[in-house]
Amino acid sequence: MEVSRSKRRRTERKADLVDAARRAMLEHGSAVRLNQVAEEAGLTSGAVLYHYPDLRELLLEAHRAGMERFYDHRQKAAEGVADPARKLVVTVMSGLPVDSDDEDVRLLCELGGAAGRNTVYAALLTALYDRQVSMYQVILEIGAAQGVFTLHGSSLTIGRNLVALEDAYGYRMMARHPAIDHAVAGRLILDYARLATGHALPVQR
Repeated sequence: MEVSRSKRRRTERKADLVDAARRAMLEHGSAVRLNQVAEEAGLTSGAVLYHYPDLRELLLEAHRAGMERFYDHRQKAAEGVADPARKLVVTVMSGLPVDSDDEDVRLLCELGGAAGRNTVYAALLTALYDRQVSMYQVILEIGAAQGVFTLHGSSLTIGRNLVALEDAYGYRMMARHPAIDHAVAGRLILDYARLATGHALPVQR
């Protein structure tokens, strides 16, 4: 019983450190230092290193946690939707920033800025992009097989364009473009999706 409690405490402490690392990166950027993470966690640098001897591993865990929303959480949001057209709309809307202060997207922007100098970060972003493209491909191909969609291009091309549009409009939102918010960005992406699928698609909510 004591071993179980101790293991649970270690797991909870690691989760707290991942959250602290995410906050520190949002505050200080991708070049965040150990003492800055420790300050966010309310611990000494030695205490952080006790759980994560390599700071880079902690930062990677923080990035992975932020990325979950853009794949795992999106799949869960759409998994109960049977209609491919509605599923496509839900997936598009869940891939955009909530607003210009969306912390998960800010963290991804930090990661993207460092990717040119860090091959690990670049690999993480590439994997996330490819997984999101595959997610769209499944929806598009099921819709085409059911006669719901008439694809004007391969599912791969359409999926890549949808993810690229999410990234582009998401960046504009984070840059606080005055004319682009969540609803506008979604509408613009769905306008492309309508052309690509030959389907009117439900109105976004």
